[in-house]
Amino acid sequence: MAKKKNNNNHTPEKKSSADYYKLKTDAVDRLVNADKKTYDKTKGDPGKEYRSKGFLDKIPSWIKALFIKFWFNGSVCFFIFWGLGMYVTDMLDMIFVLAIVMGMVTDILVNNAFRFLANYEGQNDKWMMFPKKKYWTFFANILYAFPVLVGVIWFYNIFNVVLNNIKGTEGELVLGVEPIVFGLAYMAIDMLFITMKNTMIKIISDAKQKNQ
Repeated sequence: MAKKKNNNNHTPEKKSSADYYKLKTDAVDRLVNADKKTYDKTKGDPGKEYRSKGFLDKIPSWIKALFIKFWFNGSVCFFIFWGLGMYVTDMLDMIFVLAIVMGMVTDILVNNAFRFLANYEGQNDKWMMFPKKKYWTFFANILYAFPVLVGVIWFYNIFNVVLNNIKGTEGELVLGVEPIVFGLAYMAIDMLFITMKNTMIKIISDAKQKNQ
């Protein structure tokens, strides 16, 4: 009877030790496999409710994105087109220089500003023609600046033709190149191309999902 009583006393202790060992091994397994766990991607800001809302947080993201583009575009016009205008007199040479500088500024400053201001990865990808930071995107942004700049030149030409028709004049330069209008025009044409790219990607993505 005494032996039977002793065995009954030790049974809960053995059971609790086994449970404790199981908990320990489960914790180790979760720690080892933590990097293998997948999480659902979100299009929202997961940390929004935990951050203090400052002045910049109250400004809509699209206003900040467009202002960044406009400001850098206007700055390039001010420093390059106005600053080098006395030294680079040929218009084709100026367009070539301006396109190269615009592409470099876009890749090094504008796109990195978008990545820095993003609250989560990919938040500001929709504002960039080449969202991923790669070595080739530096040259791609320079090449991309040429068609955008051509679009800006067309805008100025068409705008001046329309104003001349309204005024009844011919060949008069009504609207010249200056930082504010240049910044807005370059931003608008840039966003037109980016919107076209995003729309095409969405159409292809939706088509793939329907096929699957």
